[in-house]
Parts: sequence; structure tokens; C-alpha cells
Amino acid sequence: VHRVPLRKMKSLRQRLQEQGLLESYLEQHPYNLAAKYFPGIAVEPLENYMDDEYFGTISIGTPAQEFTVVFDTGSSNLWVPSVFCSSPACRNHNRFNPAESSTFLSTNDTLFIAYGTGSMTGVLGYDTVNVAGINVRNQIFGLAETEPGDFFYYTPFDGILGLAFPSIASSGATPVFDNMMMENLVDRQLFSVYLSRDSQGGSFVLFGAIDPYYTTKGISWIPLSAETYWQITMESVSVNGAPVACSSGCQAIVDTGTTLLAVPIRAFRTLISLLGANSSGEISCEAVSNLPTLIFHIHGKEFPVPPRAYVLRSNGYCTVGLQGMDVPTEEGELWILGDVFIREYYVIFDRANNKVGLSQLP
Repeated sequence: VHRVPLRKMKSLRQRLQEQGLLESYLEQHPYNLAAKYFPGIAVEPLENYMDDEYFGTISIGTPAQEFTVVFDTGSSNLWVPSVFCSSPACRNHNRFNPAESSTFLSTNDTLFIAYGTGSMTGVLGYDTVNVAGINVRNQIFGLAETEPGDFFYYTPFDGILGLAFPSIASSGATPVFDNMMMENLVDRQLFSVYLSRDSQGGSFVLFGAIDPYYTTKGISWIPLSAETYWQITMESVSVNGAPVACSSGCQAIVDTGTTLLAVPIRAFRTLISLLGANSSGEISCEAVSNLPTLIFHIHGKEFPVPPRAYVLRSNGYCTVGLQGMDVPTEEGELWILGDVFIREYYVIFDRANNKVGLSQLP
């Protein structure tokens, strides 16, 4: 079974909050979460590690060089820092050295990926990538040469492994999972994700299989509305039986690389007002027990997210796990169903049928 265990780190947001540095950090490092979803550019806003993030280990090269990566269903490229990078953000992370791999093939092709907080540039190369015991030979990946700014310096992961569609990959690079499928390295053309709640272990990405232990409540299958991100159509979001947002339908992306629920600005204001939070999402911890469940209406079914899921607790602080974001799309407003949503469901990403499967966790 090809299962990558994921571990959850204490977040940068928590560390900065404990030291009273959070507000000044956010002022100095503004970011646009929406940048990730503008069409035509593959972008990965890594700022989401500030809340909570799940990481797993892969290796590249022969002999293997290990890297910690975010398994990101909201992007399609694999990249890691390289020895050609002298940015401070590279110097305190694992860096790939092509000279030490007998299976590395170089190219003259360059890679540029824009972020909500900056960008990375690098070159593309080919090598054997090992993910959960699956050896993907001649996998194209990015070797970062610059990671400007100090933002990546603080991230507890080295790089990104994108699990979205080839259509949004920078430089036309074939994503890792596409190569797994083409080389018949997985039993089924799907992968599934379990993110544990609180500080519990056991989170994983499972390639080529569905673990029946996590689907005892049945699987609801939802067709994709676009083969770019894992994008679906949502009918509405309701509270106590009344629609409060997305009332005429909207698009939603199921994104393991986003920590919070990212919602259009207008809906964000409505929701935090309804929940009694302040403009930055902070809420009294005593009030949490009286908060309502958010119901997401998708493909004719209800998917509840209770307050214990959408309220994040840290050292006596409580914040609502929502973030305001506006992305102009042809289909109307866009929501990002990040880890706050995903923790409530075992999620199956089915490439063979272009569907997402959701199974409510107990």
C-alpha cells in the first residue's frame, strides 16, 4: 500500500502569536491568497503554513536525497530547493544536489512560479522521485535557484508536490501523479487524503487506493466542474436552515495546500458577523459552544462543518478558520475548501472519472 504519512507542525501563526509578533509580521508580509487561482499561472500561496500544515517525506535521485514537501491539490508542479540557490530560504532547508545523483538529467528549461508573497525561479531537471515506495523514473521537477524574501526562510517544509491537473502546471511539466498513472504504478487512477484533527497523528496521502476504514459512512461522489484544480460546483452555504452565502451557486476548490476556508470578501463579512467574530476573525473562546454548524450544499447533499472544525484554538486564543479572498472567475465567486473542511471528510481525488469523493469522518 502506497501511503505517505503526514505530520502536522506547530504553526508559524501560533509561534508569532505567543511572542506578540503576529500583527507586525502580517503588516510587513501582506499577501494575496487569491493569486493562486488566477487562470494561466500556476501559483502556490505558501503563507497558509502560518496556521497548520501537513507535510510528508519524498526522495529524489540515486542515491536518494530526502525532502519534506506539502502535498498540494491546488497546484501541479514538484519543486525543491537546489544547491544552486543561495537565498537565505534555501540555505536553511534541504537542497538537491544533481552532481550527487547518477540518474539526474539536466535541461535548459526554466521555471517561474508566482506566489501570493513573492516568487521562486529555477531550472527543470529529470530524476527518479520516490513517493511512498513508488519509484517514478524520469520525473520532471524544479530545482529552485532563487526564493526571494524571508518568507520561505520560516517554512518548516522544503518544497511542494502538486497534485492538481497538468493544465495548470508551470512550464508544461508533467505532474508526479500523471506519471504514476501513465507508467501503471498505481492500481487505481486516484489518491485519497486523511487529515487528522487536533494534534493527533495518522494523517496520510494514499496513492492508488481508498482505505475502507475511513468510508464507513459511504462516499458521496461529486463531478468536477473544471479539470484544472479539483474544482466543483456548490449550490449554497447555510446556517440554521437559511442560506447565508453562495445563495445563487458558486465554484469551490478542494485544496489541501490551503489551511483555512477561503471565502469571497462579502461572504466572509457576512459569516464573521453572523458568528460574532471581529474583523480579523478572533472570537471569544467561551462563545464557541453556542456557534452554529456551517452546512455546505454540494451536488444535492449536505456537508456539515461544525464549530469544533472551523474554530482554531491556540494558547487561549480562538479564531474562526475563515479567510477573505476575491477571485474573479467566469463562473462567478470562488470558495477554497481547505484543511478546515477536509479534516471533516476522507477525500478521494479520482482522476479516472474526474470526481471528488467525500466520506464524512466520525
